Amino acid sequence: MSYLFSFPSRSLVSRSAASTSICAQCRRSFTSSSVLRSGHNRWSKIKHEKGAADAKKNAQRSTFAKNLTLYSKLYGADPNLNSQLATVIAAAKKAGMPKASIDIAVARGQGKSSSGAGLESITLEVMMSPSVAMVIDVETENRQRALQELRTMIKRHKGTMTPTTFLFTRLGRTVLKGKGEDFDEVLMQALDAGAEDVEQDESGDIVLWTQPNNTHQAAQNLSKELSTEILSSDIIWSPSADKVKLDDAEATAALGNFLAALQEYPDVQAVYANAEQGAVPEEIWQAVEENLDV
Repeated sequence: MSYLFSFPSRSLVSRSAASTSICAQCRRSFTSSSVLRSGHNRWSKIKHEKGAADAKKNAQRSTFAKNLTLYSKLYGADPNLNSQLATVIAAAKKAGMPKASIDIAVARGQGKSSSGAGLESITLEVMMSPSVAMVIDVETENRQRALQELRTMIKRHKGTMTPTTFLFTRLGRTVLKGKGEDFDEVLMQALDAGAEDVEQDESGDIVLWTQPNNTHQAAQNLSKELSTEILSSDIIWSPSADKVKLDDAEATAALGNFLAALQEYPDVQAVYANAEQGAVPEEIWQAVEENLDV
């Protein structure tokens, strides 16, 4: 026996026909949008440019802070009696440096915090990958807090606190603005002022090397003798052995990130390392170089 079944008729629409029934605006939501990609790229570019601008601003403020501390240390903390300090304060304010940061830098030149408390000097010795030795100079009014926070930072960036100063020599370094003087004459005057060695850098400025205990006095003596400006005067840690060439881009980028974090920490005064550019690209190396004091 055979049975005959009948089913209600259904209107079948082909897949291709269905797709054409969707409007263009709706279809757009199911596909990768070039506009979206363009927006993402634009945001990435803005983010990159903002990061570069922030880094430039931080570097500028760091330079102002060092000059404020230097001129306060050399000539006193009163800008009414210290024209060089007054000039730097005016330039720092014009560049948008906060007044609190200016006050801290000036007070630091007198060995004090902005609250008037005395500052304690600390030297941290650190080893970073790949075998880069570092020395970090710190001045703080709270030794315990600074050590705890910096140790945490070092650990987070995979560094190790271990003796490194034996790889460096403590020296005084002063840079005076060059005026096209005869270098032989400058050399004789510098030696008379207490310098142990004299160089001329690429900008034509005069670099004095002295014993640490004679650095600032030699700087002032020669500055007065040549009637020129002191651009910087520091007691530094100079690498005394062969420097470590940086060839690994990833390790160098990580080192650059660590150095940037150190320079942002308010109690860190200077950072030294026995590193030099190897096979890494210039852009990656710059992130290291711009955050080192040597």
